[in-house]
Amino acid sequence: MATHSESLAETLPFADRPVEKAPGHWVLARAGKTVLRPGGLALSTWALKRAVLPGSDVVEFAPGLGVTASAIIEVGPASYVGVERDPNASARVDAIASGVGRCVNTDAAETGLPDESADVVVGEAMLSMQGEKAKRAIMGEAARILRPGGRYVIHELAMRPDAIAEEPATEIRRALARAINVNARPLTVADWRRALEEVGLVVEETRTAPMALLKPGRMIADEGVLGALRIMRNVARDKDLRERVTTMARTFKKYDRHLCGVAIVARKPKESQ
Repeated sequence: MATHSESLAETLPFADRPVEKAPGHWVLARAGKTVLRPGGLALSTWALKRAVLPGSDVVEFAPGLGVTASAIIEVGPASYVGVERDPNASARVDAIASGVGRCVNTDAAETGLPDESADVVVGEAMLSMQGEKAKRAIMGEAARILRPGGRYVIHELAMRPDAIAEEPATEIRRALARAINVNARPLTVADWRRALEEVGLVVEETRTAPMALLKPGRMIADEGVLGALRIMRNVARDKDLRERVTTMARTFKKYDRHLCGVAIVARKPKESQ
């Protein structure tokens, strides 16, 4: 009889791929990790509070496992729409949103949603995995669907300091890409802010947190003691899983001083501004 974690793994995106080929965040999800944000649950909570979600029409880009979707729905938005291009993840979030909203299986760069139809757009840990052109397209789409005065909240991986030279920045991006099997292209905090401004948004607040995704203290803070122990047990029992998680942890540790999580709250100006 399959265990709960085995059954969950079978329904996750990329479940049909070998562990060594799957994107890193879905590998961690197979291990039982639910919080997959670089700055952790605390930074996500900070950002969502500043989004002013109660009574708002909310759109979430790339909701993934639906953890943030659940948090959004819990505080009582007027409506919720998830935009998720993976069909398995989209179906999962659609079930979570039932009664309040829906999840559409499409790309965040072309949502098909009406102009100025959202008060809040949320996106976590998804822009970092896009190339520069795709980043701008997704940010531009957020700006398009926001009503004037609406807020775009992002939580992404960032490099530091802002003045980091191109050579070490390129080395970090390549190392991350090898470790997580995704062409990760994090920006500096200053460049994240600049990118939002380039699509016509006004940055209101910024906060950073250590990139401690796989450190014991963060694991306990994000998943609870029992959750952290369950993840450790799952990793210990599976050789392939253990090798992938170890590779990711080593890479994150090697570049620790140059990585952080960043949350930014940006606003679409009203026409008179």
